[in-house]
Amino acid sequence: MAELNRATVADFKSTPKSPVVLVLDNVRSLHNVGAVFRTADAFGLEKVWLCGITGRPPQREITKTALGSEESVAWEHAAETTSAIATLQQAGYQVVAVEQTTGSVPLPQFRPAAGRPVALVMGNEVFGVDDAVLAMCDAAVEIPQLGTKHSLNVSVAAGVVLWDVLSKLGVFAARQ
Repeated sequence: MAELNRATVADFKSTPKSPVVLVLDNVRSLHNVGAVFRTADAFGLEKVWLCGITGRPPQREITKTALGSEESVAWEHAAETTSAIATLQQAGYQVVAVEQTTGSVPLPQFRPAAGRPVALVMGNEVFGVDDAVLAMCDAAVEIPQLGTKHSLNVSVAAGVVLWDVLSKLGVFAARQ
């Protein structure tokens, strides 16, 4: 690990973060929650919001896939996703659902609002982003797909969308 020049948890917590948060809307799989923590750590996100039935650390299944990132990534719980969305919007975040809807934009065409942090909302593995939450979002994006299922695991979808949005925000270029 020393050869990889990885930051310690304490160092990571004190470094500047990407202007993005993830909001998990009733994600039921604790393994997915853990995988999202790892992805949030990899991309240096500000925070992960765990909403509704979404599991919270410490739990064995989260720890198994998070590999310690549940200790490095800031997180907060909200009993209702809509209250987390309201809080984020009041703080100036552009709230974007990752969901296939009639009004969603293909991810390659999406452009984050200039000068605003972004909150990406990931939905339940079966039902997606709740309709009441969708109604509050500023935009919705979907990942173009070529297969027959037209869906991705929530943690995989989070990784795809995060890489795209952070690239468009210039986060990777700024850190090289």
